[in-house]
Amino acid sequence: MSEARTAGGRIDDPSAVDGQLAAESETTLVVVTGVSGGGRSTVARALENVGYYVVDNLPQALMLDMAELAFKAGGAARRTAMVLDVRSRAFSTDLAGAIRELKERGFSPRVVFVDADDEVLIRRFESVRRSHPLQGDGRLADGIAVERGLLEEARDQADVIIDTSHLNVNQLRRRIEELFGGEDARRLRVTVLSFGFKYGLPPDADFVLDARFLPNPYWVPELREHTGREEAVSAYVLGQEGADAFVTSYADLVNATTIGFEREGKRYLTVAVGCTGGKHRSVAIAEELASRLRHSGLAANAQHRDLGRE
Repeated sequence: MSEARTAGGRIDDPSAVDGQLAAESETTLVVVTGVSGGGRSTVARALENVGYYVVDNLPQALMLDMAELAFKAGGAARRTAMVLDVRSRAFSTDLAGAIRELKERGFSPRVVFVDADDEVLIRRFESVRRSHPLQGDGRLADGIAVERGLLEEARDQADVIIDTSHLNVNQLRRRIEELFGGEDARRLRVTVLSFGFKYGLPPDADFVLDARFLPNPYWVPELREHTGREEAVSAYVLGQEGADAFVTSYADLVNATTIGFEREGKRYLTVAVGCTGGKHRSVAIAEELASRLRHSGLAANAQHRDLGRE
């Protein structure tokens, strides 16, 4: 810390303020929160895998102290993740105020919110025979509802929301490693996510594309058992009338909006591409769109939520 700081924490030298803020802005902070059973522990382990120092169950009142300790320690501690859950929130429920205080002191925290459908959360708790932390004498669903109310503000201000309803542990880990393990974590990162409409819309999608206007390879016997990641299916889908224009139009749209998103501080963009089952058309389109976005200079990757479910 600058020697211009007094014992009471006040800085008398204005030039020292600028120097300290510049230095503290180099400290990478990630705040992880979300619903119980949503996958916070997996996210924490994945962040450790990419070099973050992870502090679990940190009370919000101590977030600024932890950030300044990370700044003072330097080295590996300059990449710190703070994980908050309902036990952390017992000390305070003002996450917005805690984040604002961090920003006022020159830090740039990124808030990650993990979520999942209520039915999925209930199955997860029942599978490990655990009660919900806020369940009390009621049902699991009651505890989940109470927690969602407490976390509503945190979800609204999150930089990235990850719905883990259809992700296994390894898929969630890879998602975190892709988001935070790159050389430049401050760039806008685009995930092109294929999905099947019959399994529901991805709740974390920023754009939703519908590829069902294209002929379905499912009805071509020699293609039915293959996927959109294979050359034969990809060639069939992308060779259909309107397919190239469809991909080109959305690649242009994403490229046109990235400057604005980055200006507004958005770091993660999810473009969801759907077909009926998420096996053929959406997969082929997602792979092609991600490839074109990478060619235009964006950090883009394709993921396939429902591939293998049939």
